[in-house]
Amino acid sequence: MKKILIPMFALGAAFAMQPALATDGETLFKSKPCVACHTVDSKMVGPSLKEVAAKNADVEGAVDTLALHIKEGSAGVWGPIPMPANAVTEEEAKILAEWVLSLK
Repeated sequence: MKKILIPMFALGAAFAMQPALATDGETLFKSKPCVACHTVDSKMVGPSLKEVAAKNADVEGAVDTLALHIKEGSAGVWGPIPMPANAVTEEEAKILAEWVLSLK
């Protein structure tokens, strides 16, 4: 019995020590460098996230386009300051894009 319990305990402890994956947009946003240039309600270096949501409301393919901009960066969309690429996975970029577009 000990031969089974000790490895299972060790495996469980290893999984418990893994960082929690952010699965909601707001938590993910706060964990990424996005907050250096964006806020939800007001323009900073980049537009507010609510401005982004309003500009892309009812735009076909907006989630995919915004996710691409988040992941790879963009230039000229909101003025002369380019948005740099972000170290996010495609899944994280899509979660962020969907969250941004849900803001009213």
